[in-house]
Amino acid sequence: MILSPAVKLLLRWVAILYIAILVLVPVGLILWRTFSPGIGEFFASVGTPAAISALQLSLLVVAIVVPLNVLFGVPTALVLARNRFRGKSILQAIIDLPFAVSPVVVGVALILLWGSAGLFGFVENDFGLKIIFSFPGIVLASVFVTVPFVIREVEPVLHELGTDQEEASATLGAQWWQTFWRITLPSIRWGLTYGIVLTVARTLGEFGAVIMVSSNLPGQSQTLTLLVADRYNRGAEYGAYAIATLLMSVAVLVLIAQVILDARRAKAAQ
Repeated sequence: MILSPAVKLLLRWVAILYIAILVLVPVGLILWRTFSPGIGEFFASVGTPAAISALQLSLLVVAIVVPLNVLFGVPTALVLARNRFRGKSILQAIIDLPFAVSPVVVGVALILLWGSAGLFGFVENDFGLKIIFSFPGIVLASVFVTVPFVIREVEPVLHELGTDQEEASATLGAQWWQTFWRITLPSIRWGLTYGIVLTVARTLGEFGAVIMVSSNLPGQSQTLTLLVADRYNRGAEYGAYAIATLLMSVAVLVLIAQVILDARRAKAAQ
């Protein structure tokens, strides 16, 4: 269908207006509320012990979740891309489950599994290892909601790569780990890196699942997203705006990383 220049221009402005209303205006209001008292007030708000502790906790969760997703995501992607087996479609659906299930439901499910009265409650009752309403619960919730990212970014790359180079390497006598390290891993590096970037972004911004499994105690089990909600609920609106701006700054850095990775991946594909 060929559109006239006037219709194209109209559609372009409609799209810009739509994005502005949904994204630019809310973000602009938060930035205005944050920096209207001055830059010093912003740094004072994000430099409180509670804010620093929340930032450290969020970064610690990221430091645990990302390696776990890489450690289990890459082998899973290899299994899905290189093998045909009964139940493969079911496994594919399970991997995509976090995209469809509400994070709050994830939190409730984790409580039913790992709570003191849950299916695996003996871990807390018999061994004294508290999972729910503590740091391990936050990690579990974050891992669950970020499971698909590495797998879904690496698997298409493996399909496109094929098996010719890997088979040639095996024919020449290379061990499986040598083939993976020298052939497979360099070939999937851009997809893997992109999956890691998405995992970092989702982990830092997760709220629904984390609020269900965290005790939300400042300085102990409160991430940045929980701190935003806590400050707003207590009437400290400026503090909530400041932490939200800090999270947006991280999101912008992630967006920049995505753009750079897209450009490099496109250049490498040429």
